Amino acid sequence: MSFIHEKSLSSADSEVFEILENEFNRQSTHLEMIASENFTSPAVMEAMGSIFTNKYAEGYPHKRYYGGCQFADQIEQLAIERLCKIFGCSYANVQPHSGSQANGAVYAALLQAGDKLLGMDLQHGGHLTHGAKPSFSGKNYHSFTYGVDIDGRMNYEKISEIAKIVRPKIIVCGASAYAREIDFKKFREIADSVNAILFADIAHIAGLVAAGEHMSPFPYADIVTSTTHKTLRGPRGGVIMTNNEEISKKINSAIFPGLQGGPLVHVIAAKAVAFGEILQPAWSDYAKQVKINAKILGDTLLQRGFKLVSGGTDNHLVLVSLIDKDFSGEEASVALENAGITVNKNSIPGDLRPASSTSGIRIGSAALTTLGMREKEFIFIAHKICDVLDNIKNTHIHAQIKEEVKALLNDFSVYNHATY
Repeated sequence: MSFIHEKSLSSADSEVFEILENEFNRQSTHLEMIASENFTSPAVMEAMGSIFTNKYAEGYPHKRYYGGCQFADQIEQLAIERLCKIFGCSYANVQPHSGSQANGAVYAALLQAGDKLLGMDLQHGGHLTHGAKPSFSGKNYHSFTYGVDIDGRMNYEKISEIAKIVRPKIIVCGASAYAREIDFKKFREIADSVNAILFADIAHIAGLVAAGEHMSPFPYADIVTSTTHKTLRGPRGGVIMTNNEEISKKINSAIFPGLQGGPLVHVIAAKAVAFGEILQPAWSDYAKQVKINAKILGDTLLQRGFKLVSGGTDNHLVLVSLIDKDFSGEEASVALENAGITVNKNSIPGDLRPASSTSGIRIGSAALTTLGMREKEFIFIAHKICDVLDNIKNTHIHAQIKEEVKALLNDFSVYNHATY
């Protein structure tokens, strides 16, 4: 009997199958509102689990170190072509295993150990890989930070002043918890004023950029990275893009053989599928609705008396400040999880609580918009979030809301059970 066709997962490994069943049920009965998560299409998952799982393809298309790569070449080239078309760039690397790997490759390609790096403060909405001290980006390089003003918005004049004092070799713009539009043109002007490389990390907003619902980093940034999940709604992974041929060559060498070995061809295949979906006309409608839903969510939270960092949102997320509450972001996220609403605790500007508890929660609209939810549902959800937080210790109310959440999700199926 052929090993390949011997057993299905349910019979081959019941323990793993049961865990997958439990995760399917969790996603089907909870409102997934973590801003960095989304629901991929069954087609993306099918490519992820495809025959390319078996293939090694070290190197790049037509320059491999293994034989039998002709179809791996085709799928990687297709992913590159589609990505370049989406963002209007000339060169792309689709091999990074994650957004952090992509960012690491940018630094490896363009910086020497100890070079100066200027990125957004983690507590103010930046990412670990933008120079945070616990990260390799803060350990290997001499990192400095900029943040937001008391109104929760970037002050480009202050960022410019910091840049002129620091004189960094590279400036990172982009965020993981910033609800306002980023002005890449102003960042370009700041970078030019100190002769710095401008590096844009658009992991969170890439799906909006792709639809013209957020300013594009091109032609302003020298180099751009993104994850392929989040608002791009693809498999978990990363990409790097540029219009500079010399930078492109350095990036390719930094990824392989610098940081990674063989690429995950099955993931690249799934990226190609996701990029094909983004190129369809329906993507524009989706991205518009993501922003509409986030705004109605934020507006309703404000009406119910909750504070938002920056006072609202221009993108797919809201950052709720609990700094004046007697409970932490950790306690809020646990209570919401018990009510069937999944968010994440998040540090906020001026946070006095440690990162393990935080004074904020981050809530995103991308995943539920994928399910087809619109303004009506987001108003309902926002009120339920407020009801939980206003009754943070009332587990009876949490249980009631969980049943209401399940009832809502009956009309918005995550996947056909047979396809996941």
